[in-house]
Amino acid sequence: MVQISWFYGIKISMFYDEHLPPHFHVEYGEYHAIVDIQKAVIIKGQLPKKQASLVIAWTFLHQDELMDNWHNAYHKKELFKIDPLR
Repeated sequence: MVQISWFYGIKISMFYDEHLPPHFHVEYGEYHAIVDIQKAVIIKGQLPKKQASLVIAWTFLHQDELMDNWHNAYHKKELFKIDPLR
């Protein structure tokens, strides 16, 4: 698992050689979630409402970069950091 961003205590990561749909993993304290990049929705797990809203907003802002990173992960190429939400 590679951490690609971190903001407000929220860790955003991707795994190499992942399955469809394009997604990333989120950790916040004891909460874990998986977010669909193209739909910008939580598809598994849960986050507190405030953190979920922040993650979804960040997803919309960085959708193209997230898709590029997901394709890199799928093809076992280097992942790059994505700017945090500020």
